[in-house]
Amino acid sequence: MAKFELKLPKMGESVAEATITNWLKKVGESIEMDEAVLEIATDKVDSEVPSEVSGILTEILFNVDDVVQVGQTIAIIETEGASAEPVASSSVAEAPVASKAIEEQIATVKTDLNFTPDFSESDKFFSPLVKNIASAEGVSVEELNNINGTGKEGRVTKNDILDYVANRGNAPVEKATTQSVAQPQQTSTKVETPKAAPVSVNGGDEIVEMDRMRKLISGYMVASIQTSAHVQSFIEVDVTNMFKWRDKVKNAFEKREGEKLTFTPLFMEVVAKALKDFPMMNISVDGDYIIKKKNINLGMAAALPNGNLIVPVIKNADQLNLVGMAKAVNDLANRARIGKLKPDDTQGGTYTVTNVGTFGSVFGTPIINQPQVGILALGAIRKVPAVIETPEGDFIGIRQKMFLSHSYDHRVVDGALGGSFVKRVAEYLEAWDINREI
Repeated sequence: MAKFELKLPKMGESVAEATITNWLKKVGESIEMDEAVLEIATDKVDSEVPSEVSGILTEILFNVDDVVQVGQTIAIIETEGASAEPVASSSVAEAPVASKAIEEQIATVKTDLNFTPDFSESDKFFSPLVKNIASAEGVSVEELNNINGTGKEGRVTKNDILDYVANRGNAPVEKATTQSVAQPQQTSTKVETPKAAPVSVNGGDEIVEMDRMRKLISGYMVASIQTSAHVQSFIEVDVTNMFKWRDKVKNAFEKREGEKLTFTPLFMEVVAKALKDFPMMNISVDGDYIIKKKNINLGMAAALPNGNLIVPVIKNADQLNLVGMAKAVNDLANRARIGKLKPDDTQGGTYTVTNVGTFGSVFGTPIINQPQVGILALGAIRKVPAVIETPEGDFIGIRQKMFLSHSYDHRVVDGALGGSFVKRVAEYLEAWDINREI
């Protein structure tokens, strides 16, 4: 018999950790090769971890809600034969010892201080491990809110809170100063937040707890509003030529490529082209610095069957032709609907497009997907009467029109740039070649 270490696999360039949400196998149960052993969750995507070998699950090194780093051993599988990788005693022992030490520390502090922070008072997302350490070390929610996180979207990581705990005792004056400065801001936020309003519940009301993804989305949306100065520009677009062209070629396109030709890839192609014209819309903000992105990676907001939202990303969208764009859009949309997106599929976006017209909305005011600085909402395409200018004079005709709603971050994007960008998108759409070859 041999032992095999099941490690948390690499899930993308920017994904360093994941939270265990469910163990599908118990200790003592047999496992087939490629069979799912547990479920994990990153910031946006849930996925399964399959086994690379067949055998018996003999050890589980982490519990549900534990945060695990990529490459860390999470379970031991006993296999037949000697082909499996030997278990490194140091790496296996390290995780449970560290976990046990933290658990003992938490138990001691809770017994002595009976300290349990109310994390619902914060709009930020904190991992279960960070919450445990905060409880163990007596770190208040206010202190957590003031820690500068180094994780994705400024999230507080284990190292951030451990560094804070290690250093806060060395600078009591700074800590007092920080708290005194931050306290008025915290008080002001509490006054403005809807949480301060009392909620009346009667016997006929149903109370439903948000699922994990909805909690994350809620945190992201509030954080984006607090981070970016949102401004909107709106423009009406005549897409009659594009509408007629798609109607003319969609059947031939599907027969030749085996892919449906929706409006989404047409819009994505145009947005990518406009971003090349206005590279200062393809940026992000890091403190006092502007980061100009080399690649144009378009996020496409997609609604999930459970009502939640996810934003898969089309990488290097400006380098795709229409066929490639259609295949990328359909692939990401299909995998989003069935929950098969990989963590890397939602990472690295530089600009986002959301199609609010799918649900009949004429236009919307979308919230920026941080750390991007702009998001474009596509309204419903409608038949409307319009004035048509010709050399022979003006007349009224039936046209296919829609609204584009551009939300942008006024910290770094002024009205001239934000308005010019959405106007360029409109110009490209209105100039669509009705004789274009597919």
